Amino acid sequence: MKKTKLLFGIHSHQPVDNFDEVVYDAIDKAYKPFFQTLKLFPYLKCSVHFSGWLLEFIKKNDIELFSLMQKLSKQIEFFTGGFYEPILASIPSRDRIAQIKKLNHFIEENFHQIPAGLWLTERVWDDSIISDLSVCGIKYVIVDDYHLIANGTTSNLQGYYLTENNSQKIAIFPISKALRYSIPFYDIDSIENQLISFSTSSNGNNGAIIFDDGEKFGIWPQTHELCYEKGWLRKFFELCSSSNIIQTQTYKEFFESNNALGLVYLPTVSYEEMGEWSNLDIVHNQRGGIWKNFFIKYPQSNWIHKRILELSKKQLKDDHYLDCLYKAQCNDVLWHGVFGGIYLPNLRDNAYRYIIECENMLQAKEMEVLDIDFDGYDEYKLSNESLLAIIKPNYGASIVEFDIKDKNFNLLNSLTRKNENYHINIQSEPQTQDIEEIKTIHHNVLRLENDKQLYLDKYQKYSNLDHISDNSLSLENFKSNMFVEYSNFTNAIHKNISNNKPIFKCDGKLFDTKGQLIKSYSLEKNKLFCDISLVCECDENLVYANEWNLHFAMYDILKINDIYLTGDMTLNTKSLNIFDPYLNKNIKFEFEKEVKIFICKNYTVSQSESGLDYTIQHLSLLFVNNFSKELEFNFSVSVE
Repeated sequence: MKKTKLLFGIHSHQPVDNFDEVVYDAIDKAYKPFFQTLKLFPYLKCSVHFSGWLLEFIKKNDIELFSLMQKLSKQIEFFTGGFYEPILASIPSRDRIAQIKKLNHFIEENFHQIPAGLWLTERVWDDSIISDLSVCGIKYVIVDDYHLIANGTTSNLQGYYLTENNSQKIAIFPISKALRYSIPFYDIDSIENQLISFSTSSNGNNGAIIFDDGEKFGIWPQTHELCYEKGWLRKFFELCSSSNIIQTQTYKEFFESNNALGLVYLPTVSYEEMGEWSNLDIVHNQRGGIWKNFFIKYPQSNWIHKRILELSKKQLKDDHYLDCLYKAQCNDVLWHGVFGGIYLPNLRDNAYRYIIECENMLQAKEMEVLDIDFDGYDEYKLSNESLLAIIKPNYGASIVEFDIKDKNFNLLNSLTRKNENYHINIQSEPQTQDIEEIKTIHHNVLRLENDKQLYLDKYQKYSNLDHISDNSLSLENFKSNMFVEYSNFTNAIHKNISNNKPIFKCDGKLFDTKGQLIKSYSLEKNKLFCDISLVCECDENLVYANEWNLHFAMYDILKINDIYLTGDMTLNTKSLNIFDPYLNKNIKFEFEKEVKIFICKNYTVSQSESGLDYTIQHLSLLFVNNFSKELEFNFSVSVE
């Protein structure tokens, strides 16, 4: 009789410091019922990967579930990985090794296993990681069948292949996309037929390989009802336990009892959907993009990543510093596909919390000049005991990061509104889906309610940006980013004109005439000072507008000049005070003379597991001044 070995595994992860209620919901709806169901089938073998942070959370907060996982460890193979779920190819070698060894130690201490297999975060493959995996005792990793197909290996994907780099060897198991899309969405009879189709020999030395998100079994839309209330998972385990053809095995058992199918060399690639999401040119690049393209696609992602690389270079031999560094390396915030990723402000807040905590442990210089984001231009870091400000001379001498050190909070954690390919699929009319029609979250209906707006930005939403417009500038066209712009100062390259101070000059254009802008900064205690001088040859009466984009954790509780923020605002004042009860801080702008101020919330429209998210990213402020020929605009911003 023909047989097949089913290599069934789940991978479960939550972003570091995700909201407690989100993690508890995942435990209740997916993780705990999965293992409670597995307990009913003591002879069923499977493989499991949980990120280290999630394992720690469960051990601390749900003893019942953690004990159950320990009791089932005899039928489970635990896979390792980076403890805080980094993209391994995106972090330095020593951090990569340290994170894997940290999870290895946790698994050995709590489950009495020495991991031989590694879950490759988001299946992002690059040959550069092989040597480090070998150092950590890893014998095999999990990729997608797409990895091999992308390199032309298509004839047999029902086992493992070997690859090497720098004389180090490692085995590669390719996940079946067909199984990934059918489990748990197809009915059990269809799954049985699909698994039987893998059987080709009497000894079952071919494998049906599936290793996918544990969240598919209870968290993805309507899957809790499907898997547990309607009993899909129990029926699936019954099939696997009773079939004469299907035999479950751990990856370790299969690896030790079967030879490799051959030698392969993989391109730098992830799973097929990730290639679509990271693609920078969907017209000409048919294969898709590589994961690191997200650093090009989203400058805010690149900034977080490169700040982490900067801090890794300055690595202290301090356990707390290293743990903060590793937590900041968590992958979720750095990309975006069907999951929120970079669009989720709380994930960016979490990354900056640990970035700033690392900064607080360093011996900060008053001013440091270095190319942080790898774009070929130096940034200027101004730092004292209270604040850290980073200036980007090649983008309007704007401010890209403004940290409140005692709160580990970046006030400029903003996000630019950009066009996404899926925006063309947004529908305005509601549609219903029957559970039987649901395949995966990749097929969610995207609907934007009629009272929501999709706006796009023409420039990066940094702060202390300079605009030249006219009297048509209004709150509404500022909000929609559709106002008239007459100069190139906003994103122009500014040059430093002082040897030891952050003073920047731009010789730009205003209409067809010459203009010059000089911008200087100084940081004193809890206050940042900025002086802006503008001269031009244009005789027109114009409007100068200075833009700031401030991020807060909560917006409904903000008070602006003692008035709760309930909607868009227009003010005329010499002093603007924003009180944030969450931070328990006053952010205060003080001007030499009265200015008109536009204030509005900026929202993004992004897809997620549930469909479509409409998210407040930051509060946009515009300080408006009329001028002709010359302008002096001096102000300070303090945090008290």
